[in-house]
Amino acid sequence: AAIALVGITAHIGLVLKAGVQEGETVFVNGGAGGVGSMVVQIAKASGARVIATAGSDDRVAKAAELGADEVINYQTEDVATCVKALAPQGVNVLWETRRETDLDWAVSLLAQRGRLIVMAGREARPVLPVGPLYVKDCSVHGFAMFNYPAAEQRQCGDDLNRWLAEAKLHANIDRVLPLSETAEAHRLQEANTIGLAGTLAGKIVLKP
Repeated sequence: AAIALVGITAHIGLVLKAGVQEGETVFVNGGAGGVGSMVVQIAKASGARVIATAGSDDRVAKAAELGADEVINYQTEDVATCVKALAPQGVNVLWETRRETDLDWAVSLLAQRGRLIVMAGREARPVLPVGPLYVKDCSVHGFAMFNYPAAEQRQCGDDLNRWLAEAKLHANIDRVLPLSETAEAHRLQEANTIGLAGTLAGKIVLKP
């Protein structure tokens, strides 16, 4: 249950949309959160090299523990400079978890034929840098998991189940609360999903 939503989301973006290939470099901008942590793991399960960002030393360690090859602390390091040093030719896939995407910044980090994945920010209206995008033959892919029919989600589930059996995926659990604290769990989730509190780095599990 802690993997299904984020796992299917990550699978749709990486496998169905980006078509990630073994040996490619994937940059996850936000690699320690709910979706981002699963993107890191699925990218590694697919044979990709993974660069990720996180906003604290603890989250940097978490992203590395989940498989990221290099992790950048965006609070203390310049992300673009670090990514360009780690991938001088650009990254093949850039997964953006932020609601406000800087498309000019993102496209500048992509390799030739790079793919940018966006999956958050319904109200966002960033400027699209058409020139750099088409000159490098790049593409931008947006999606929402709930638009995908059950048959396609089952296909994602088949891969997730196989990777779970192979111990290539692990649920990113932030905290476990007793069932009696359901209201507190909802408060925490709303504060992070709606209020952007930044106090959760994974799922909340309720235990009877």
